Amino acid sequence: MTEKNRMGTAVVTGASSGLGEVFADRLAKRGYDLKLVARRKDRLDVLAEKLESQYGIKVTNLVADLGLDTDLERVAEELRNDKSITLLINNAGTSTLTSVTKISVEKQKEMVNVNITALMLLSNAILPQFLEKNEGTLINIASVLGFYSLPISAIYSGTKGFVVQYTKGLQEEVKGTNIHIQLVNPATTATEIWEVGGVPLSALEQSTIMKTEDCVDAILAGLDKGELMTHPSVNDQNLIDAYEDARIKLMQGSQTSQPAERYTKN
Repeated sequence: MTEKNRMGTAVVTGASSGLGEVFADRLAKRGYDLKLVARRKDRLDVLAEKLESQYGIKVTNLVADLGLDTDLERVAEELRNDKSITLLINNAGTSTLTSVTKISVEKQKEMVNVNITALMLLSNAILPQFLEKNEGTLINIASVLGFYSLPISAIYSGTKGFVVQYTKGLQEEVKGTNIHIQLVNPATTATEIWEVGGVPLSALEQSTIMKTEDCVDAILAGLDKGELMTHPSVNDQNLIDAYEDARIKLMQGSQTSQPAERYTKN
């Protein structure tokens, strides 16, 4: 591929392992040049060399900890200044899975900084040029825990709940344009986030764990189909439709100035 790649440049955060590493491979295979963001320079360097050699594309590594303000702003500035970017995947995330009273404030802030603040600011950095060009793709990786909480996931579920609602709001903002924003809600996937979070994959029901490659391929298949929301592991589309229908009806049912009768009748 030439420097002026017809596919443009795809940015993948959290690219040194897990879903991000597989996204990088799949997008390189599709012909995108890449900007890969992660903390671990050694892994990024190995991945970049492999992808450039295998697919003939250009890879730029941005070594950064998105939980740090200075690193995040540096990456955001890179995105704002690169007009070749046509795709951003906000994949980076972190978790600590235990009860709130047992998580340090620092760990709670880390989840908020990486899962919410970084995703929001990088989205904000890229959307103006997408709007200017009237094209571009943004993929935000949320989680099924964005609409369901466990006793050990209050903070993590809260951060992913933000991703769900923030992304839905962005989708409303870009209606009528050629910008596509995809919300992704994976379930249990074989990535390092479980070990980092304190719940090893070996402790989970093995039949519920999806391979990273399968998850990424499902997400990209959903993107190709034009989906606004992708649940990689949900086979029954009726479940997704019913949830969306109930969500909308609940919002519509709230639009009245009067308290519900159950609160006013003795």
